[in-house]
Amino acid sequence: MDLLLADDHVMVREALRRVIEGRGDITVVAEASDGREAVSLARQHSPNVAVLDLWMPVLSGEEATRQIVSNGCGTRVLILSMHEEWNHVRRAFEAGASGYLVKSAASRELLDAIDAVSAGRSYVSPAIACHVVAAFGEEQGRTDPLSLLTPREHEVLQLVSEGLSSKEIATQLGLSIKTAESHRASLMKKLGVRKTSALVRLALREGLIAP
Repeated sequence: MDLLLADDHVMVREALRRVIEGRGDITVVAEASDGREAVSLARQHSPNVAVLDLWMPVLSGEEATRQIVSNGCGTRVLILSMHEEWNHVRRAFEAGASGYLVKSAASRELLDAIDAVSAGRSYVSPAIACHVVAAFGEEQGRTDPLSLLTPREHEVLQLVSEGLSSKEIATQLGLSIKTAESHRASLMKKLGVRKTSALVRLALREGLIAP
């Protein structure tokens, strides 16, 4: 089995790689330190499974998942996160993830999750399954404000929240400054905010960037 590993912490990737390749039948074919690099490497290598950290710079694990799943390479995504809150789990699956594993899980569970996702099944850490079921019932009928955004607006939101200017965002995404500013204005209107500081607070609350 070929696997892509994405986490912005080198020591975390090294530890995960030792566990994963220690079994002998899984090969980590590529490693990424941010979400955009993960998307690029997934296109390049078409691994069976991509294990992505939920919080990564440049492009979140959520948006990276959306792009990897939609690029047609057949890669299935397992999200690895320290967060157990329902909104993180929900958005990961809505983006197309096949599994969600908390970082507090044992090494054996990581391998079980990879096997399940590779075999076409879904996986949720047993430690949070009961919370997920309870929260799912409570959230019926609620609207997620971020669901109103386009994929490009999701990217711009994260980059704005990371402190990039419109010019820097345009360069990062290969857009004109005018187009970057247009996306920024559109997402602020959809989210009902007028200041960048409010966008940052929203991104923190929704788990798009690390506190």
